Amino acid sequence: MKVICDRGALLDAVNLVAAVVPSRSPTPALSCVKLVATKGPGQPGLLTLSATDAETSLHIALSAVDVQKPGQVAVPADKLRAIIAAEDGEATLTLETDGGTAELCHIKGQNAHFRVFGFPAADFPPMPDFAATVAGAAGAEPAKSVFSQQAGTLLDLVSKTIFATARETSRYAINGVMLKREGKKLEMVATDGRRLALCKSNITGATKDSAGGAVTCIVPTKALNILAKLVRDDEDIVRIAVTDSRIFFAFEDAVSSAAGKGEKGDKAGGAGGGSPRAVLTSSLVEGTFPPYEDVIPRDQDKKITASRDLLGSAVRKAAVLTNEESRGVRMSFSKDNKQLKLSSRAPEMGESEISVDLEGYEGEDIEISFNPTFIADVLKVVPDPEVIVELKAPNKPGLIKTPGGEFVYVVMPVNLPG
Repeated sequence: MKVICDRGALLDAVNLVAAVVPSRSPTPALSCVKLVATKGPGQPGLLTLSATDAETSLHIALSAVDVQKPGQVAVPADKLRAIIAAEDGEATLTLETDGGTAELCHIKGQNAHFRVFGFPAADFPPMPDFAATVAGAAGAEPAKSVFSQQAGTLLDLVSKTIFATARETSRYAINGVMLKREGKKLEMVATDGRRLALCKSNITGATKDSAGGAVTCIVPTKALNILAKLVRDDEDIVRIAVTDSRIFFAFEDAVSSAAGKGEKGDKAGGAGGGSPRAVLTSSLVEGTFPPYEDVIPRDQDKKITASRDLLGSAVRKAAVLTNEESRGVRMSFSKDNKQLKLSSRAPEMGESEISVDLEGYEGEDIEISFNPTFIADVLKVVPDPEVIVELKAPNKPGLIKTPGGEFVYVVMPVNLPG
């Protein structure tokens, strides 16, 4: 193999695939990035970088290359990334391999030559095949749902839910985000047992189903964090395929996707349009997601409209004087002057009181306490300048949502000493 690469583009690609590589693994090949250089007759060269931890897999196709000799090798990810980053004065780098049982990869700049011991590409585990899954080819687990969505819309769904997933819990099913697709409707839901975030959107691209009815799955947070880094342009197209055990996200540039789209591609659920620049694959989280519809309150009788920025600033100020023992902020809503008063107190630290004018208030006065982190987290992801807060009673969950209703956030109150 011999390929000349744009150093900046190569570093970006290596940084992305290296995020998949496990920090520790008994299998040496899993600590590597697999490099495959190809060049067909009359075709530009392509360098594909792949990595996997046996649960999550990612491969990125890099076209900013000159493939002089096709080939492949598996190179330790940490060394590959460190060398490319260190060669920051170079516009291009040359990657070249020697054959043999233990592959040797040469990385050359203008004044530097690194020799890195790698592994035969055959030792690298096979990657799930997106095209075979969509086509239902023999040997591949068939997709039961295939659809396309704009990258910006998908990223919006992820960012508005992933923060509410459980970090450490024995309930494995809530360590991920539930994705539900039914017809042209797409939902993502996350919860940690104390709060719940639900975001909805319409599917903008073509769809194909073999399962019939709604298709649901639970996507691990690691995969969704990587997905967020793969979005380059909101207009790019992401083709999504769901099987019984996996989910695929195939990224296409908007320009190439539009150029390659045709009747055949539309019928295949957006499967046409050229090779994707990146394919992220993840095993699904096993288990049953909680019945989230049952937790969303329907009978709130107090409705508050507030400035997102003013409310967020007040919550952050009140949170300064809280600690682990008094991890809560008391919020007193008054209908007479349409004002919210936030107060906090921590033993041997002090207390705070902050006032916020409200845009609107319907209902009786109420005093309720929340974990300030849970309120601040949601206000970071809401794009609207105003938010709607709905309440029922001091011991009932609160509801925060956007004016359009496409985003709903449920948060449980906390008990504070009088």
